Amino acid sequence: MSKDIDWSNLGFSYIKTDKRYISYWKDGEWDEGTLTEDNTLHISEGSTALHYGQQCFEGLKAYRCKDGSINLFRPDRNAARIQKSCERLLMPHIPTEKFIDAVMQVVRANEEFVPPYGTGATLYLRPFVIGVGDNIGVHAAPEYIFSVFCSPVGPYFKGGMAPTNFIVSDFDRAAPNGTGAAKVGGNYAASLLPGQAAKERNFGDCIYLDPATHTKIEEVGSANFFGITNDDKFITPYSPSILPSITKYSLLYLAEHRLGLKAEEGDVYIDKLDEFKEAGACGTAAVITPIGGIQTKDDFHVFHSETEVGPVTKRLFDELCGIQFGDIEAPEGWIYKVK
Repeated sequence: MSKDIDWSNLGFSYIKTDKRYISYWKDGEWDEGTLTEDNTLHISEGSTALHYGQQCFEGLKAYRCKDGSINLFRPDRNAARIQKSCERLLMPHIPTEKFIDAVMQVVRANEEFVPPYGTGATLYLRPFVIGVGDNIGVHAAPEYIFSVFCSPVGPYFKGGMAPTNFIVSDFDRAAPNGTGAAKVGGNYAASLLPGQAAKERNFGDCIYLDPATHTKIEEVGSANFFGITNDDKFITPYSPSILPSITKYSLLYLAEHRLGLKAEEGDVYIDKLDEFKEAGACGTAAVITPIGGIQTKDDFHVFHSETEVGPVTKRLFDELCGIQFGDIEAPEGWIYKVK
């Protein structure tokens, strides 16, 4: 059974579902956690999440397969990443087993919201950790909440699997040696103003360069960048300020082991875009969004096309989605079945 929703026309927006998971950390340990129908958090006005940004989050999806079963894609990697984010912000460790169990509980409790196979829609899951409790000083919180909610979603960018244009921003996404590699809200809050400016100029979002030299691409809005060189290399930027995207690392593997490309992390210089015949943005929300062109000051560089998806990007998209929806055999350990 599925809810009566127009699955094929979903955007990327919040839809209240039936249940969400919540667990509290107090006196040095997490409680067992529970499912609740209440989608409102009740927290102290002194919570560190509100005043000092002590919070982090994750994003992953549940996929309906042709046989009706439900897949999770590499949730162990999301667990590892939220552990790193919590470590960076002095928040308590969430065991991998607890993280995956919470996600599984939420999917099972909201199974009717998992979109049918073939619609292209998915059930987006948002785990997060916030510092709470009565507090006023600048230090770690006395208590924490770990929660997971979900919402059925369509494509992140309106065009879906269609080329989108981007513009280079003069703003920095994150500072060197800052929190760029952690999935924390402050990184995204800082992106709202430049992102809005990009959209006002009819671009999908902005591209951030490395904050130290402003010569190399780091991220594309809230997604990672990749490019296909003229000699068929898959290259994605490397920097300690980049969020370690699970989608990006999956594509690095698939490019090499399924498509036979040389795949590497390396520098992508903004003044050497002509070395790439295709480019894209990738992430859990975006999946793969082909980049039609990039505006840099007065120069607009077009890759494969502003209207057509490049052949390598299309193959990567088909391989990744085929694995996620259970149509293509996955590398060992990538798929977790919701049972």
